[in-house]
Amino acid sequence: MNWDQIQGNWKQMTGKVKEKWGKLTDDDLTRIAGKRDQLAGLIQEKYGMAKEQAEKELDSFSETLTAAERAVK
Repeated sequence: MNWDQIQGNWKQMTGKVKEKWGKLTDDDLTRIAGKRDQLAGLIQEKYGMAKEQAEKELDSFSETLTAAERAVK
């Protein structure tokens, strides 16, 4: 699933995001509204990781969603 699809379905995706990154609050997720760069920044801030690591985690997250989407079809 590409990030445009994730952002377009953000309200449905917030549950999956919270499963992966439980330190993020509903307010955090509402505020960023699916913007990848802002989500990466929050992950960096809340989890104390480097930008590159946060980006890798987001890539992995979107790949996992793609695999799950394919499995359903």
